[in-house]
Amino acid sequence: MPTKVILTTTEGSLKGKEFIFDSRTTCIIGRSPECNPKLPDDEAHRTISRYHCLLDINPPDIRVRDFGSRNGTFVNGKKIGQREPGQTPEEGAKLTFPEYDLKTNDEIQLGDTVFRVSIEGMTEVEANQPGLNVASGGKTDPSENVQQLLQQADAGNLNLLSIQGYTLLKELGRGNFGAVFLARYNETRKEVALKVMLPYVATNPQMRERFLREIDNTQALNHPNIIKLLNSASYNGNFFFTLEYCDGGSVVDLMQRRGGKLSINEAISIIMQVLDGLEYAHQAEIPYVKLADGSFGWGRGLIHRDLKPSNIFITNNNGERTVKIADYGLAKAFDQAGLSGQTRSGTKAGTPAFMPRQQVINFKYAKPEVDIWATAACLYFMLTGAFPRNFVGDPFLAVLQTNAVPIRERDASIPKQLAELIDQALVDKPEIYFKDAVSFKQALSSIL
Repeated sequence: MPTKVILTTTEGSLKGKEFIFDSRTTCIIGRSPECNPKLPDDEAHRTISRYHCLLDINPPDIRVRDFGSRNGTFVNGKKIGQREPGQTPEEGAKLTFPEYDLKTNDEIQLGDTVFRVSIEGMTEVEANQPGLNVASGGKTDPSENVQQLLQQADAGNLNLLSIQGYTLLKELGRGNFGAVFLARYNETRKEVALKVMLPYVATNPQMRERFLREIDNTQALNHPNIIKLLNSASYNGNFFFTLEYCDGGSVVDLMQRRGGKLSINEAISIIMQVLDGLEYAHQAEIPYVKLADGSFGWGRGLIHRDLKPSNIFITNNNGERTVKIADYGLAKAFDQAGLSGQTRSGTKAGTPAFMPRQQVINFKYAKPEVDIWATAACLYFMLTGAFPRNFVGDPFLAVLQTNAVPIRERDASIPKQLAELIDQALVDKPEIYFKDAVSFKQALSSIL
């Protein structure tokens, strides 16, 4: 039975209505037409803010956070967030409140409206344990762990054949949940990036299946502007991957070498290759797409959902620079499988600084255009060293309520025609201006 999170309205004007979530998504409760669940925008519901609270849902997990609402959000009768009396909505937007994990039979109350949480597809004991799918590895050191994995691989462990014959050269980077290493395949001397994610343990078979399905989709991508996922496997709760190695580092590394920002020619050259990769990925045939009858079959197109300068890499080959998009589906795979830990909001649902409002409103149904908006945001950042929006307080609320700052307010030296195009590409209210990679690329080409 698929795992689902169900919100049932038990009190208020929507009484009896159910909202069912069967996959990773974010949604907003409030009076705005964009909200889902949406409450009536009338006098009886004036105690509820237009953007009242955020739900971060990754079945079986569900979290809630108040957006600095006027009258607060209540969980089981306890207030979890509210701006101070006399504060304006703008002042409330500068506040950031903590998130709260929910379980079966918990109640969320906004004004007179009450939602009851139920989680299906799990045992009663599991459903009452928030954070079910993550096991902490304590002080396990990623470098020690990966050395042990390589030793077991060379000893003939059949689960580790995909990393057999590799020598670890150095650590390239480390995050909260793992690390990336430079490794060399001894037989060919070819260097790869070995990414080890730990200490994850997927206790739900459905989520493990979802994770592996997304990995298969990612491996189906084959384009010069997308980092190729070469191999993947798991062993004793550790998931590891071998990927193409890019010797030029990320765009963030390049910006640091250039003093904080890039020239117009260099930035646009990078963005053009990014758009080539996106054009391919948005149309590529992939093996596991959910069909209308609920089954999985071949479909078309993958959306990145977390494109940012740190996910854009550069490789140099005989003087030729090739730009490659990284983490294409990899971050999403961990996130959807419930393996992303307890820091999902603001990280794994996308990075707010490079996220359009459509992605906050409903992450699950994000369309290819969200990647185009993120590409324009990356270009803005490369040219100015600043994010398109000003972020104060809750970053998701900033995405919902504020527009991108015109780029010439950041740097007046940017040519007017280019600035107008970037500003146009960063329009996301009521909708995103450029819908696909081709149209944005053509627009950029026309002004060069």
